[in-house]
Amino acid sequence: MLHRSLTRARHVPAALYGLALLLLAAIGLSGPAQAQLQLRIGGGSFQPMPIAVTDFSGDANLGGLVSSVVTNDLRRSGYFLPLEKGRFPESPNFDAAPGFEKWRAAGVQGLVTGRVSRDASGRLKVEFRLWDVTSGQQITGQQYGTDAANARRAGHLISDSVYTKITGLGPWFDSRIAFVDESGPKENRRKRLMVMDQDGANVRALTTGENAVVAPRYSPATQDIAFMAQATGHQPRVQVINLETGSRTAMGNFDSMSASPRFSPDGRRLIMSVQQGGNADIVTMDIASKAQHSITNGMAIDTSPTYSPDGGQIVFESDRGGSQQVYVMGADGSNPHRISFGEGSASQPAWSPKGDLIAFTRQRKGGFAICVMKPDGSGERVLTEGFHNEGPTFAPNGQYVLFFRDPGGQGGGKLYMVDITGKVENPVPTPSYASDPTWSPLLAGK
Repeated sequence: MLHRSLTRARHVPAALYGLALLLLAAIGLSGPAQAQLQLRIGGGSFQPMPIAVTDFSGDANLGGLVSSVVTNDLRRSGYFLPLEKGRFPESPNFDAAPGFEKWRAAGVQGLVTGRVSRDASGRLKVEFRLWDVTSGQQITGQQYGTDAANARRAGHLISDSVYTKITGLGPWFDSRIAFVDESGPKENRRKRLMVMDQDGANVRALTTGENAVVAPRYSPATQDIAFMAQATGHQPRVQVINLETGSRTAMGNFDSMSASPRFSPDGRRLIMSVQQGGNADIVTMDIASKAQHSITNGMAIDTSPTYSPDGGQIVFESDRGGSQQVYVMGADGSNPHRISFGEGSASQPAWSPKGDLIAFTRQRKGGFAICVMKPDGSGERVLTEGFHNEGPTFAPNGQYVLFFRDPGGQGGGKLYMVDITGKVENPVPTPSYASDPTWSPLLAGK
């Protein structure tokens, strides 16, 4: 048997992750499938794949929890249509091949079976198999060892295995979302920084709400989140909170407002917008030495900077051409050039982790749209639009964009996710009103 640790990413707090999961072994009842399940994403006739996730046998309570996590993950992706339990033709024995003819008759193409058991110490062993119902072959299977507190996370890892095997896309279920939780009357909102699993579970507050929080962003390499905080009577300042220790650090010695912080791909630098009189320039800061360097220096308002995944370029918004638009420049500030054109303004750019797309907010007559375009500005398309949508941030695999939507009135914003084809859109549950989401990297650092 193969024994190797699925280790936590560097500086990962036990409070967030619990004990690391242990990948025990690949499992199988049959040889490799001759024809594997495949789902083509983005075609004009795209339809979600019918799939069934049976109740995991063994420990009834935790087995039901894990199977429900997998079912809900796959459904929320928009690429799978899980069969309702009442239509299951059988309860398969995990150690035997399912009755494929029965599942084919139920209209299922993929089938997930599983088992959750405990050893003498109380630790869990979570096992699953993915079956191609059409060919009657097992596609993949795995075992995980973990503590009971990590049962939900085991479900997310299984979801990632199923999702990646069938779609060919990268994993994203084993991730978290930080956002601004908004409560109280609209004219006096209490804004706290919160973090939760990507499906809305395990919510916890990182700040108390004493100071308003805006625009958080996860580091792609360390367990830090940067955000802008406003204390009564003081200029808004960029701060960084460490998720392992809970410590907060104000970044920079600026006499004026600093905002829109983003990390470099290696997590060693921050890039932000700093107000200089009536203008705003983009400044980088080495987190260890606190050394600062201005990237732009002009009469415009330059803000919302974000590095490309390779660190070689920066995308930002600027009004240097008369209205807010999206620009790209070298990481040293060289060759700034506009890439957004068309009706209305463009703002809040976010570079995909894959490097192939930039998401942004397009404001035009009638409302706000979440759009994507290539880094050279070509191929712009609308993913979703309405009265007020903004704040795009990409999933770890670059296939989904998270944003917040405010319908107006006395209510508040809510989080939504849309895939890059624009065909799938789903709400993301939060305890109250929410804004300014940011998606973490994969927790396991895969």
